[in-house]
Amino acid sequence: MDFLLSDDQRALQNAVARIAARFDEAYWLTRDREGGFPAEFADAMAADGWLGIAMPEAQGGAGLGITEAALMMQTVAGGPGAFAAASSIHLNIFGLNPVVVFGTDEQRARMLPPIIDGTHRACFGVTEPDAGLDTGSLKTKAVRDGDTYIVNGRKVWTTNAQSASHILLLARTTPREDVTKSTDGLSLFYTALDRTHVTVREIDKMGRKAVDSNEVFIDGLPVPAEDRIGEEGAGFRYLLHGLNPERILVAAEAIGIARYAIERAAKYAGERIVFGRAIGENQAIQHPLAESWAELEAADLLMLKAAQLYDAGQPCGAEANAAKYLAAEVAYRACERAVLTHGGYGYAKEFVVERLLREVMIARLAPVSQQLLLCYIAERVLGLPKSY
Repeated sequence: MDFLLSDDQRALQNAVARIAARFDEAYWLTRDREGGFPAEFADAMAADGWLGIAMPEAQGGAGLGITEAALMMQTVAGGPGAFAAASSIHLNIFGLNPVVVFGTDEQRARMLPPIIDGTHRACFGVTEPDAGLDTGSLKTKAVRDGDTYIVNGRKVWTTNAQSASHILLLARTTPREDVTKSTDGLSLFYTALDRTHVTVREIDKMGRKAVDSNEVFIDGLPVPAEDRIGEEGAGFRYLLHGLNPERILVAAEAIGIARYAIERAAKYAGERIVFGRAIGENQAIQHPLAESWAELEAADLLMLKAAQLYDAGQPCGAEANAAKYLAAEVAYRACERAVLTHGGYGYAKEFVVERLLREVMIARLAPVSQQLLLCYIAERVLGLPKSY
């Protein structure tokens, strides 16, 4: 397995970095203070074709792998926009993977090009207030009436729902009591987010104000049967196909934001003079930053291994879960150290690192908890009994 990047991959990073650099820290500070989707950034990425990096060429995508997508997202998160920038396009990169893999030719032709060119913006309607990670307990129902499903229910932590035109929606089509396994009887839809049947309420949260998270209330939403992806009742299985790519992308983004934090901390340490000398001359400042650099390099190698295994069609569940776990932990520690390196100024918004610390917390919480990642490794790798 070769972890040296190719010339094309390095060119990809450089091209994406040039776009990210056009949106400076002042732009993202304004978005962090005022909110509002960073449409200018998302449109710039779409204009150069980056939203289709892992989409099929037949639908206008680049047809590249998760490795290239991860390098792209790491570069985005490693610039001034950090997780806010990455989150604004995250779902475009992996979210419609079930359509790519399980959709019909007609669905791919209809659904993918508008996502690639940025005409459509999607949100992800899976998590529910009373279910959380226990997907088999979700209560949103889709009842078929001829060629239409009528959907009623609630979703929560739905990203981009304020501005999304479409939703990737998981709903129960067979009652829980009529299936043996709780995750059976769930169907997956990709459909228009009709605001006459949907109410969206934004959640005021700790960070990443530029990219909204929401409660979504669905009341009699009509969904055409042709918007169902794959077989009825098999939606959870289709979602599972996209879990490993998402874990890989989140790991890459966490490493990107942490590297940006360490870069800023090292620069500040070299310039900040206390007691007549740069604080960066002190080993108490040097060692934590150097340790974080080494930890991030290790996490990056594991992320790349997982991505290359996925692209090669090899099992990568253990590596993808471990990469997300490790990257989230060391990235949080790196961002914390960046704040501490700045001392009191680390608490000031104008020095940026406090925002990086708030945003990197997302990697430890979503799309799955660190504890469940450890459960997966314990069970699937170490052979220990299931604990939940």
